[in-house]
Amino acid sequence: MNILLVEDDPQLSRDIGRYLTGAGYGVEQLDRGDWAARYLPDHLDVIGCVVLDLGLPYLSGLEVLTCWRSQGITTPVLILTARNSWQERVDGLNAGADDYLGKPFQSEELLARLEALRRRVEQQGQTRLVVDGLTLDETKQQVSNGMGVCESLTVTEFAMLRLLMQKAGQIVSKQQLLDATYDWQEEKNENLVEVYIRRLRKKIGQERIRTFRGQGYLMGDR
Repeated sequence: MNILLVEDDPQLSRDIGRYLTGAGYGVEQLDRGDWAARYLPDHLDVIGCVVLDLGLPYLSGLEVLTCWRSQGITTPVLILTARNSWQERVDGLNAGADDYLGKPFQSEELLARLEALRRRVEQQGQTRLVVDGLTLDETKQQVSNGMGVCESLTVTEFAMLRLLMQKAGQIVSKQQLLDATYDWQEEKNENLVEVYIRRLRKKIGQERIRTFRGQGYLMGDR
């Protein structure tokens, strides 16, 4: 898999690029947000994942990510954030990031998270799920409401919606949703689930995912 690394710290960019290349990845490197915003749409056939720093010059990483997602680009994106900035992480996830990693970090953890994203992409099948008037197209990574309106999904949004639709009529706990998406984490943060449920509700309708306080979420009829 080829990775687009967008990081303006020269030393960090070199270190990450060297490590990922040694792990067998192809790495394309950019250090400006405006360049990254233009580069990815023209190279979707070769870039499998993006590592995106949020503190970029000319266009911030958040602006770049928002631009990509507004164009329907669903390439997995892992954002690099300040270690103690929870708001920055939430903003990134709300903009469509699939994962985040706080600086400073170990190269081994970055690799593990990229491998997890790659596995989730590869596990997508060639089938369709239909629940409550929604059709999930696993080939195109899109959900349709049956009236010609299609929404593209990020890898993480797709994984969570797929599990909810597979278990239609059953309550799915936050832990189950985390296990389906963040298998590499020793400590799984349930706040992440709430962020992605909000994003999914914006795309498919508030009423389609019901909350059962203290238990989890449900799609379809019980």
